Amino acid sequence: YLNNMCGILAEFYFEENKIDQQTKDKFSDNLSLMAHRGPDASNVISFDKAILGHRRLSIIDLSEAGKQPMQSGKVWITFNGEVYNFKELRAELQNEFYFKSNTDTEVILNGYRKWGIKTLLKKIEGMFAFTIYDEECGKMYICRDRAGIKPLFFCG
Repeated sequence: YLNNMCGILAEFYFEENKIDQQTKDKFSDNLSLMAHRGPDASNVISFDKAILGHRRLSIIDLSEAGKQPMQSGKVWITFNGEVYNFKELRAELQNEFYFKSNTDTEVILNGYRKWGIKTLLKKIEGMFAFTIYDEECGKMYICRDRAGIKPLFFCG
């Protein structure tokens, strides 16, 4: 039984400007239902077409730098899990990207920016579920580890 893990929540709308205050309030209410998943912090960020939310259980980087949803350029992530090879991947990325934290989350984020989603998913090893929202291209990616260890529920 796993109850000590982060909680992530995301919504995506195909039409812009569909996110009003009522939508934001309902989203925040739903995120609060996952308070047991991440007692250390909670945060929501919204855009014209997407909302990302995160309930944080701080493990690797306990500082504010590990706060999620996390941003690099115009790319945002909300992440639950652990990337076992994040130090090796970070070493590949550190000449090209400035890292503000010591988190595997930021490695995924910058790995997406360098390699794209398909190559990133081939490179990362671990147990994870995450959502990446790319503001520039207006796309959201919802991903989980190959074995499905971390829970991920999707409805369309």
